[in-house]
Order: sequence, then C-alpha cells, then structure tokens
Amino acid sequence: MGAGPGDPGLLTLRGKALLEAAEVVVYDALVSDAILSLINPKADKIHAGKRRGQHSLLQTETTQLLIEKAQQQAVVVRLKGGDPFVFGRGGEEMADLQAAGIAVEVVPGVTAGVAVPAYAGIPITHRDRSSSVTFVTGHEMAGKYRPSIAWEAIARGSETIVIYMGLHNLALIIEQLQTAGLPGITPIALIRWGTRPEQEELFATLETVVAAVAERQFQAPAIAVIGQVVSLSPLLPPTMMTASDRGLPTA
Repeated sequence: MGAGPGDPGLLTLRGKALLEAAEVVVYDALVSDAILSLINPKADKIHAGKRRGQHSLLQTETTQLLIEKAQQQAVVVRLKGGDPFVFGRGGEEMADLQAAGIAVEVVPGVTAGVAVPAYAGIPITHRDRSSSVTFVTGHEMAGKYRPSIAWEAIARGSETIVIYMGLHNLALIIEQLQTAGLPGITPIALIRWGTRPEQEELFATLETVVAAVAERQFQAPAIAVIGQVVSLSPLLPPTMMTASDRGLPTA
C-alpha cells in the first residue's frame, strides 16, 4: 500500500481505512509520522525501512516476515512511501507473497515524482514547456554503475526528467546528462522532504547544482526535477529567472 509522499492529506481513503483496521503494519523509513499516527493503536507496527547504508531488515527478511504475519493475522498492511509500484519494490513483494499463496490487494499511493514538484509549484508537464516526462531512479548506479539507464535517450527524448533517490549519485548523473547533450544552463530543482512541513528546495542549473548542494549541505531524501518547467515555480529565485520568466519581451 502506498502512503503517499508524507502529507497525510494525500493518503487515499482506501489506505486510511486499511490503516485503521490493520492488525499488523510493516512500514518503510520514508513513511511520515503523520501517516503512522493514523494506524490502529492496537496494531503491531514493525519498521522495515531501508535508507542508504542502513537496513532495518534485509529484503528477504521483510518478505518472510510478511508471509508469516499474513498467515497469522487477517489484516496485514505493507506500508510504503509514495506508490509501491514506483521504485518501491512492490512488484517483487507482491510476486513473492502470491507465490506463497497469500492473497494480495494493491492500494496505490500518490507518487513523490508528481506530488513533490507540485508542492514546489513545478508542473511536470506544461503546454508551452513540456509534453513529456520521464521518471528514473538515481540509485541504480550506486557503486555498480552499468549503462542500463539510457541517459542519452532520456536527455534527448524527455522535456522533464524526475529523478528519485539521485542525490548521492548526482554528480555522475549530471555528467551523463550533459555528455548526452543537455545544456549546462538547464534548470534543476532539488526538493527535500517534499509535501511535509520541513520541505526544502534548492534551485540551480546543471552546471551549478553540484557546487550548490555542497555549499548548502543539502541532504537526502530528495527528488530532482530537470527541465524548463522548473523555471515556472513561484519559489524560483529572481536571479535564476530569464526575461521570458519575468514576462518581459525577448529579442
């Protein structure tokens, strides 16, 4: 089940009903405290979160735990941040549970790649700026980079690029995109803890963002949005606005 990106107002009605009825909830690290507070107070809450270098449980242990609990209790909720089928390993867990004879109901959630940019005033598509958007994981390259992500195709074929879990590998990702032909002046926004009260934004360009992250000590978790739609955000610093962004005539 998807918990959404953090704001409890973005939780689906079906999701809220299941949390209130749950007997066991196995939840991930990025599920907000506001969402956790909605869980049935009598339910057994088990943290199975994974953050970079910190795993409460291995994936195999999580799957085995879900199977055991499902065989013992009537209502077991596997609670994941965002949407479980968008870089959430939900598909893997569903297949393992079904192979063990466990009935599975999938409850979608609002994915961070849509909601977080919106909370920063960035439309990921726009009639005048972007007719295409690509969601891509930035975690694929961690310590084991292989050319499985077609950065050249993404750079040439998508007007908006939304990167999940990409902060650690940001320098390498930016290098790949620029090598593929994306101009250094392309706007980029990094949004940390999106949709939550502590949301924080960093606006830059491809050629300045790595230095800006170091200067601000900007940390994960964060969503990256790349493309001209970034310049539509009302939060954009005036120093980054072009004449057209300000509504001024251009030559």
